Amino acid sequence: MARTHIYQTLIVGAGFTGIGAAIKLAEAGLADDDEMIILERSDRVGGTWRDTRYPGATCDIPSLLYSFSFVANPAWSRAYPSAGEICTHIEDMVDRFDLRRHIRFGTEVTGLAFDEGAGVWTVSAGRTKIRARTVVLASGPLPDSSFPAIRGLETYAGHKIHSARWDPDYDFTGKRVAVVGTGASAVQIIPELVEQAGFVKVFQRTPGWVIPRLDMAMPAAVQDLFAKVPAAQQLARQALFWGHEATATALVWNTPLSGLVAQLGKAHLRATVKDPWLRRQLTPDFTPGCKRMLISSDYYPALQRDNCKLIAWPIATVSPSGIRTSDGVEHQLDAIVFATGYDVHLTGPPFPVTGLGGRSLAADWSGGGQAFKSIQAHGYPNLFFMTGPNSGPGHNSLLVYVEGQIDYVVRAVGAIRRGSLRYLDVRDEVQRRHNRQLQRRLGKTTWMSGCRSWYLTEDGFNASMYPGFATQYLRQMRSFRLADYHAVA
Repeated sequence: MARTHIYQTLIVGAGFTGIGAAIKLAEAGLADDDEMIILERSDRVGGTWRDTRYPGATCDIPSLLYSFSFVANPAWSRAYPSAGEICTHIEDMVDRFDLRRHIRFGTEVTGLAFDEGAGVWTVSAGRTKIRARTVVLASGPLPDSSFPAIRGLETYAGHKIHSARWDPDYDFTGKRVAVVGTGASAVQIIPELVEQAGFVKVFQRTPGWVIPRLDMAMPAAVQDLFAKVPAAQQLARQALFWGHEATATALVWNTPLSGLVAQLGKAHLRATVKDPWLRRQLTPDFTPGCKRMLISSDYYPALQRDNCKLIAWPIATVSPSGIRTSDGVEHQLDAIVFATGYDVHLTGPPFPVTGLGGRSLAADWSGGGQAFKSIQAHGYPNLFFMTGPNSGPGHNSLLVYVEGQIDYVVRAVGAIRRGSLRYLDVRDEVQRRHNRQLQRRLGKTTWMSGCRSWYLTEDGFNASMYPGFATQYLRQMRSFRLADYHAVA
């Protein structure tokens, strides 16, 4: 390929989102040979689901809904799929739609810069430079992770493992193990660890709302029905969608239904935890939905095993031999598992993005990301943010929202191509008006009700969540208007 070749579209990331965007761009006739390239830093597709390999890793959205409506999979083995099965599904999507020829593996993006005169993005990947008219940032909201900033961590002499970078070779048998964190990954890891380790201590900062997971193996008869009658699977998907959509009235806003969810959570706690003191330690003090809901039927039973203990005292420091809590107790440990989540990029991707006039996305988003409809930002033409600012759902499948974003990208790229436009830049006043309305609506949601969560920046700005129903989000994404843009031919 000549060094001067300019791709029509470059996609960063070969996870669910990037592959879905490639499929729809190809279906729209916008991804012929030499027109589209996908850059993937790993040697395999799958994104977060490729990297998520801790024991018990599963999705907390049903498989029929945690998938694209345009890529049916009648062979899901369970109601809630494992990380491995999701990754296999993504691999199958790549092969089914012949996308592997577009993917350049082992290529990590290190910077983006826009050439206003040419209307072209230069994408840096180490020493390699790749040029493209449009760029789809599909690296996801959870691409990176790191150990938390706990005093003394570097002195610890035992084995450290992060939930997002699991060490499959470490043998927990008979070991004294700590799990730091009690969020979505921790409630999946802990039930598995108590089966292997000699003793597990769970260090909790804040208890979360836990509701039972109604998981089951997918009957063969149902799989056969979905394979032979695709409409049946679509109907089941719609039923799940509307069921989840209804929960917004309890989880996105603080309503009487939020109290009902709290009562259900407390009832689950009472039914499964017999010790009143442990129940008290596990009872949240915030409105359901303010933080991510936890879906598990085996977390509470695991905490009550003879070889498991919940530690609610704050961590004072990590020592060479373990963890010292604020009550002065030193916990001797062979291994520490940090189930502390991902580095969520609320201020943009983890590499420099330079737009019109040399402006910096990191500087523009230093107080939290702001975009138009979550997908484009003023000053950064022809650049599309998948799972961008304020596109997170608190009640439904993220992939439902992603489908809306993909449809918008296809419309916008099509408009650029059909109109032979050099670039489309969303108007500043349009973006400002959109975000004023968005933040006004966010002020009425449970996420802003006082709890501390990764949804918010340090100063409390919500750059993550969408304050409404999925149907409302999809409706706004169906509306693509050239009048919202400064179009340059």
